[in-house]
Amino acid sequence: MAKDNKKALKSIRSSRIIYPLIIGLGVIGYMVAKEFDPNALSYLKITWKGVFWLFIAALLMLSRDIGYVIRLKVLSDKQLSWWQSIRIVFLWEFASAITPSAIGGTSVAIIFIHKEGLNIGKSAAVVMATSLLDELYFIIFFPLLLFILTPAELFNIDTVENYSYLNSFFLFAIIGYSVKLLWVIAVSYGLFVNPKGLRRLILLVFRLPIIRKWRNSARAAGNDIIKSSKELKAKPFKFWLKAFGATVLSWTSRYWIVNALFLAFFLVKGHVIIFARQLVMWIMMLVSPTPGGSGFSEYVFKEYLAEFIEVPADHLPFIIIALALIWRLISYYPYLIIGAFIFPKWVSKRFNNTKK
Repeated sequence: MAKDNKKALKSIRSSRIIYPLIIGLGVIGYMVAKEFDPNALSYLKITWKGVFWLFIAALLMLSRDIGYVIRLKVLSDKQLSWWQSIRIVFLWEFASAITPSAIGGTSVAIIFIHKEGLNIGKSAAVVMATSLLDELYFIIFFPLLLFILTPAELFNIDTVENYSYLNSFFLFAIIGYSVKLLWVIAVSYGLFVNPKGLRRLILLVFRLPIIRKWRNSARAAGNDIIKSSKELKAKPFKFWLKAFGATVLSWTSRYWIVNALFLAFFLVKGHVIIFARQLVMWIMMLVSPTPGGSGFSEYVFKEYLAEFIEVPADHLPFIIIALALIWRLISYYPYLIIGAFIFPKWVSKRFNNTKK
């Protein structure tokens, strides 16, 4: 196990953390240098009202993580303790923060859960169910928002007449949504129709270099995967309702963070549209090749949400860039910092325990 431990520790070399920092802060730095406006700083004064709404933004992030923790407890049939669930959430978010958005932390989440005491089959089933519930949120809410709002409101188009399939926001959203829809269909089929197909999918995941050494164990756990699939199929509607309710809590809390951030400095309107565009932004981020969507998310934030800040046009570019930085400081960078502390210790502890 000592050899496995060294390989695992090597996989968290400093560059894994530095890359998203360099890309994200580099993009922000470039935009700040380009749009720097000292006079605009007067619009970003911290008041007691601002402190209150920033505190609300932090609470929304906490609510998001609480939803994830509750979901892990439900999906694991309470086999995971509260502390184990919390630790897995932070490890999972750290892995997502240092990998491209299209990959996320799902590929290694199976190992996180397995090393906390669940067998590989059960761990795989929990991860697949988690992924299914996440994508199901988008699959349900995106069409619902399209029904409530107009394309002009959702995709930042001046008029419906100017609506075009070549609109970049629309294209990113449709590509991301299509990928999510295909994933939901594939996972649903694997979990509820063809568990052997799910087993093959897990084996494909275990071809990734970081977890390839466990491929034989994953292959040997085929029966466990099938059993876990049967367990999930046998779960009552109440079980799925609880798990999906926790999913809705997590993602909805995440999307209201920007609303609270804007209210910390400005009186803004159109909160439902801001919420809806947040959801569309995360669908777009699926096509981002950078770790955690670094750079891409900051750019989309600037281009997609600037119109809701009512300030003189010459001050707006710098202000929205500053807000994008604060947004990422609240919702993204903390996971890099927390993960950098707990991940090496967790790997050392779990992979040095040869008996386990």
